[in-house]
Formats: sequence, C-alpha cells, structure tokens
Amino acid sequence: MIQHDVTIVGGGCVGLSTAKHLSEQTDLDIAILEKEHHLAAHQSGRNSGVLHPGFNYPPGSDKARFATDGTKRMKEYCGTHDIPCDELGVLVVAKNDREESHLQTLASQADANGVEYELLNSQKAIQAHEPHAVGQAAFYAPQAASVDSQQYVYALAREVQSAGVSLYTGHEVEAIESLSAGYLLTTSNSTIETSLLVNAAGLHADTLAQQVGVGDGYQVVPFRGEYYEVAPERTEVCRTMIYPTPDPELPFLGVHYTRRTDGKVIVGPNAVLAFGREAYHNTDVDLRELGETLSYGGFRRLLASKTMLSVAWSELNKSYRKQKFTEAAQRLVPSIREDDLQKSYAGIRAQLVTDDGKLVKDPLTIETDDAVHVLNAVSPGLTSSLPFGEHIATLISEKAVRA
Repeated sequence: MIQHDVTIVGGGCVGLSTAKHLSEQTDLDIAILEKEHHLAAHQSGRNSGVLHPGFNYPPGSDKARFATDGTKRMKEYCGTHDIPCDELGVLVVAKNDREESHLQTLASQADANGVEYELLNSQKAIQAHEPHAVGQAAFYAPQAASVDSQQYVYALAREVQSAGVSLYTGHEVEAIESLSAGYLLTTSNSTIETSLLVNAAGLHADTLAQQVGVGDGYQVVPFRGEYYEVAPERTEVCRTMIYPTPDPELPFLGVHYTRRTDGKVIVGPNAVLAFGREAYHNTDVDLRELGETLSYGGFRRLLASKTMLSVAWSELNKSYRKQKFTEAAQRLVPSIREDDLQKSYAGIRAQLVTDDGKLVKDPLTIETDDAVHVLNAVSPGLTSSLPFGEHIATLISEKAVRA
C-alpha cells in the first residue's frame, strides 16, 4: 500500500501546475497519477498552443482573470525554462456588419481586462498585418502568443519531480473509494491511500467524481477538433494568427489559422461529437462511451436547440468532407485551396454539459472537505493553467491546515 498526503489524478497542465504550486506552498507529500506512459497525450498536448490574452472573456469572470494573468505568467515561465514561445499577435476578422459590431464588445472587454488592442476598419489595414486575410474590419491583439504545449507540460513535470513530487505514469485510476479519512485509489498498477484528492482527470473527471458522489447533474461530452496543416510552400498565407469573430452564443471559436513555434501553419479546429472520449479519428468508435453520450438527457436536450442541431450538422460535414472544411478556411483566407491543406492531428475537448442541456462555459470545480474535483477546465485551459493550478493548490493547502 502506497500512502501520500495529496494525490492528483491527471498529469496534464492543470494537474502538474497544481502540484507545482502545492509543492511551493506546503511540505505535503504529493503524488500525481497519469494513466498514460507519456505526458501530454490528450487535451494538454493536442491543442493549438495559443496563449489567449483575455479580450474574449467578460470582465470580472474567472476566465478573464485566469487568461490575462496566465498569458503573462506563461510567457515568463517559457522564458525561464527555454520553452518555445512566440508573441505573434492575433487578428480577429469581421466579415459583415453584425460581426463588426461584436468587435466593439471585444474592445470593451479588452479595455476592462487590461489587454492591448487595435481596431482596424479597412481591408488595407487588415492586409498590413495579414496580406492574405479578407474582411471589412478586424480586432488586433498583439499580446497573443504561440507556445509549444508539449514542451511546457514536460518542463512542469521536471520541475515538480525536482521538488520531490512523485509522478506515476502508466497508473490509470480504475476506482476511487471514500474512507473515514481520505480515499483509497485503485490503479492499473497500484493501490494508493491518500488524505486529500485532486481530480484533474480531464476527459474522465466526471466519471471519477461520480464514484464518490460528486458532480451529479453534469456529464462530459467529448467534442473532437480536427486540424489541417498548410503545405510548407504555402505557409505565407498566415504570418501570425487569423481568427473569425466569435459567436457569443457558442463555446467554439470556429476554424482559424495559427502559426506554431515550429513554423508550421495549422488550420482548425472544427467541433464534432466524438464517438468516444479518446476517439481521435472520425472512424474511431467506443460503443459504450458513445451509448453513454447518446442516452444522456442533457445531450439530447442540447441537440433539441435548432441552433445547436444546425451547428452539429455543419461541423459533421467539415469532418467527413474536406471541401466543407476548406470552405470554412476560405472565409478568412480566400486564396487557400483544398490541395494546400494536409490532414494533421486532432484533439478532444472535454465539454461539460448539464442535465438540462446547457453547455458549461466557465471553469468549474467542486469542493468537498478533503477533495477538489476539476470538472471543467474549459478553454483557455492551457493559457490559464498556471493561475488556475495555483488556485486549486491554495484550496487544497487550506484543507490540509484544517485536517
């Protein structure tokens, strides 16, 4: 029997950041359980690698606070640990009057959140930043950056191990049992007794929480986001990052362009229902997990919305028909061609849905006397990971004092 003061389930950026800050705040014996044999295999490593500076989030919200602070701290962390991080800026393009009016909302939020920006009111001004982008207006935020998320995760892992944190890879948590004091965790390779628990299991956080009676009323619905890569000879179509104007009613940004730190330009993602929590290809199906999603009342209520049903059909088309994906990409850069796009990787977003069919759009943690369950580390999760992990660490350290 292995014993620890604190056990963190999930070795992604949130779990590792929590361990980092907890080791700095306390002398507790800390362990991290990661089910894969290598890190950044899921959400923390399968993303666009963008640091979002905070203009797209309501002032005073957790998202705004974590994103603005997280962007600054991530840049500092990358500089200290020699992690590739390029401050490229992002151009949010409006194609019509309705979208242009929403740029004013972004500007107001940027003002309130302390984010630098510039409003561009002509095609000429847009092309001064991105010669191949087309729109009638745009919002430019110079503080947005591109980071190598996988190197970031491994830097966190090295740091926490140097601080004495035990990192167990290849230890999938199969069962959690509440004890009179603490928890008993049965993994694929061990049995661990812990006084305090952090559930940062991402795509599986809801199922683990519900084993100990936490998180009823919610379920993770997996949405796959697929990326294409622009052919090397055509990467001049995007110098930095080109985004569509976000729809405030939807949690997904839509297809956009990102120049990565390795010089590649990726396009995506779409947002299509995944037929399993780790179904990274559109031919992958986990019948049990798909059945859980389709039978979930919250998911059926979500699709009862005509808007969501229309979006779901459009996104599904982008997944199985490259032409439709290309058309979405051409909305921002009309000169891109279908042959310019090469299939790349995919990520899966752990989107929390309520029983009444609502998408949970903000970070959600549920506390008990001896645990913190991170049920929704929603985008911008990578950007927010340092302050968000510090927040969770503070909650746990306070529980340790009271224990």
